[in-house]
Amino acid sequence: MTEPVESARIVDLGHSVHQVDTLMSGYSGITSAFLIRDERPCLIETGTATSAHIVRDALSQLGIGPRDLETIVVTHIHLDHAGGVGDLAGMFPKANIVVHELGARHLTDPTRLLTSARRVFGSVLDDVFGVLTPTESDRIIPIGERGAVELGGGRRLELFHAPGHAQHHLGMIDSVSGDLYVWDAAGIYIPDTDTVRPATPPPDFDLDLALASLRRFRDATPTRLLFSHFGAVGEVEETLSRSEVELQLWVEIVRDARREAPDTDHALEMVRQRTADRYRDFLADDELQEKFGHLNADVSNVVGINRWLDRVDSKSH
Repeated sequence: MTEPVESARIVDLGHSVHQVDTLMSGYSGITSAFLIRDERPCLIETGTATSAHIVRDALSQLGIGPRDLETIVVTHIHLDHAGGVGDLAGMFPKANIVVHELGARHLTDPTRLLTSARRVFGSVLDDVFGVLTPTESDRIIPIGERGAVELGGGRRLELFHAPGHAQHHLGMIDSVSGDLYVWDAAGIYIPDTDTVRPATPPPDFDLDLALASLRRFRDATPTRLLFSHFGAVGEVEETLSRSEVELQLWVEIVRDARREAPDTDHALEMVRQRTADRYRDFLADDELQEKFGHLNADVSNVVGINRWLDRVDSKSH
């Protein structure tokens, strides 16, 4: 882990949208939140619990005090995206918390979520993610298939279910800027090397749902894609197409590996061999590999794909 950085980097993206680097684990350029600083200010994503104070201070720099924030939207409840929601709900007591209905109960009682995360991450959980604290149930607004967040002056965020990466994942588009908040449903974007990689962790990854979500993203006709990992991308159709290709490629490789040997290590080695050329720039940068390894480890992607293939195979027998 790098030494903590004192303050977040804030980028003005236009249309009153500000990207806030949450400095996960002290790294810059790995995880972002976004503030829409309009009539009814809205924070999209919180980052980890360990980043909550960084986000609070960034909002203060943008003129958003404890009583000013109206809404916090959590796109899904993975701890790199929602780990700080309980802390930030306490820091901004007027803000309602918007989350998909399948994730809402985990915000009011995070016990099960944290137990599962601790099994996966062990003691790293405390250092990298921190502990998700509960949010009062009366402040949570659950979203089903569709919903909206009113931003004032006729501006709104249109929310819709976008599963595949996680069953509790939301996509959303800004009616004024045309920005589409894709988060992990379109994978990981690494701006340093212009690399797109899939995000297929267990237990929820589902290729069919993921591809359907990408189609919904296209149908929303956005002007720009906003990734939590990391940043704004203007090449909408090209990037969504790359996301689709990467998803299908990784699934194809893992499926081929299963025919030869049904173990994770074999599939992992095949993925690394067959993607080495397409990720050449990323793999040549040890620092990038280290910091994005917290979010997008090869082994996690392979395990998630294998679990989906197990379900597919069981249905075919």
